[in-house]
Amino acid sequence: MSIAENIGKIKQQVQNAALKVGRDPETVKIIAVTKYTGVEQMNEAIRAGLADIAENRIQDALGKFPFIEGTVTKHLIGSLQTNKVKPAITEFDLIHSVDRIELVEALAKEALKLDRQVKCLIQLNISGEAAKHGIGLDQLGTILDKIDSLSHLTPMGLMTMAPFVDDPEKTRPVFRCLKNLFTEYAGKRDENWRYLSMGMSQDYQVAVEEGATMVRIGTAIFKS
Repeated sequence: MSIAENIGKIKQQVQNAALKVGRDPETVKIIAVTKYTGVEQMNEAIRAGLADIAENRIQDALGKFPFIEGTVTKHLIGSLQTNKVKPAITEFDLIHSVDRIELVEALAKEALKLDRQVKCLIQLNISGEAAKHGIGLDQLGTILDKIDSLSHLTPMGLMTMAPFVDDPEKTRPVFRCLKNLFTEYAGKRDENWRYLSMGMSQDYQVAVEEGATMVRIGTAIFKS
């Protein structure tokens, strides 16, 4: 199948999953994860109607972004080192992977210098896997308090990565936990608190059923 055909199939499955639980499919953004793709494949996805792309690494983004066709929203979804915060702020529209106080402080310091408002998501490690980045559930309040004490940072929601498992249904408790946390904190946040980034190629339909507003999809879009 072509990239356009893959995207059409994914859009239909997102719609079906949303409608199954009484959600408006238009509230779900499909983000094309372009970590393993070249510029031409990225542009093919954009021509097929996707307006959001994501990169894992700053250096890859710097090599590809100048050649992107059209206007897209750019997402950073990989782990961010503190020495890379300047290009992260200047090149990306939304940083999904804020996962420690040290990074919050570095982002705030650089954003102040650049006079840029940085939109970000807090990454949580719901599954507790040692190999995954993200804060623990009990740290969310602390990191949000820190962000609130600084200028030029706008927390817009939460992100997680579920375990890689054969049965997507096994990811449902992880997504439900993140959704519950998101809802719990929504009453304490302003109107910017609106994004729930969860679900990838193998489990995005379950994520949508559990409340995802952003699904990060690479393989299912770019496979031939």
